[in-house]
This record gives sequence, C-alpha cells and structure tokens, in this order.
Amino acid sequence: MLLWVGLGNPEPGQARHRHNIGFMALDEIARRHGFSPWRQRYKGLVAEGMVGRQKVLALKPLTYMNGSGESVQPAAAFHKIPPADVCAFHDELDLAPGKVRVKKGGGAAGHNGLRDIQRALGTPDYWRVRLGIGHPGHKDRVTGHVLGNFAKVDTWVEPLLDAVAEAAPLLAEGRPEEFMTKVAFLTQESR
Repeated sequence: MLLWVGLGNPEPGQARHRHNIGFMALDEIARRHGFSPWRQRYKGLVAEGMVGRQKVLALKPLTYMNGSGESVQPAAAFHKIPPADVCAFHDELDLAPGKVRVKKGGGAAGHNGLRDIQRALGTPDYWRVRLGIGHPGHKDRVTGHVLGNFAKVDTWVEPLLDAVAEAAPLLAEGRPEEFMTKVAFLTQESR
C-alpha cells in the first residue's frame, strides 16, 4: 500500500488557496479513480482506492500545514508503510505555475508541511510531488501569495489537476519520470 498525502489547511475559507493545491490534487485523484468516501482518521481525512494496480491510502491532514506530520506518522505506522512509499503533494513557489516535479528526499526548502513530515517520519527520504504555483517576485509578498486564492486568470489549475489524476497510475507504478512527462504533455494540450 502507498500513502499519498495532500498538503493544505482545513478551513473551508482556505479551500482555494494556492497553499491547498495538494488537497485539490488528492481530491481529483480520489474522484477520478473511484476511491471510497472520505472519513476521519489519523487527525485527517482518508480515502482508499486503486490507482492502476496499486492500493493507495489518500490522506488530507486536518492538523494545518505546520502539523502535517502529526497525521502522516500515525497513518504510516498503523499501515506499516515505510517512508519510501509515502508521497506528499504540495505547493511549490520555486516552480512556474502549472509545472510539476517529482523527487525523493531532499530538504524542505522552507515548506513547513514538508519539514514537519520529515520530523515525524525521522527521515527526508519520502517522495514529493511539487506542484508549481509560481513566486510573487519578492519575499515580502510570499505569505499573501501562498495564502491567497487562485485568481480567475489561473486557468491552468483545473487542467493541471486533471492531468495529475490521469497520469497518477505512472506515479503509483514507481515511474516518476514518465508521470512528469505525461502531465507536461496533457497540460500542453490544454493551453
């Protein structure tokens, strides 16, 4: 079983924030692949389903971004899922809007959700799907950008979420390069 974690904040008023694109991606994957209904568990919302031939436990921590590990660690421990089978979907300032990169391990790059997961798992060696939201241009504007809603001009968001969900079986099969290529191809078509 794989543990796929969408990062975000649980307040209803934050649902369309750029910081919540991880929640949005997981919602679309769960919808597209016919996951079970969401239910509360592990200080979060969980749903289960098959992505390709892999069983996936989807988790949206309700601990707020900075406490994501408080939800991820008990879910991973209960299901005996090693860090190498955990994948966090999160917003990435340092990628252009709509771009996607997958990597295993590395630093948190100032992302408090990733930092807390690393702390809780005791290792940085879990997977990350970095969903580009772009940088506002100056560090003083980062908080407002990240905690702001997507704008009407952000027409790339829905096609990106659709592409991530469609390409998800490649990610589940451990083929991150092919996953990234397919997402890029699908989003290119939508422009």
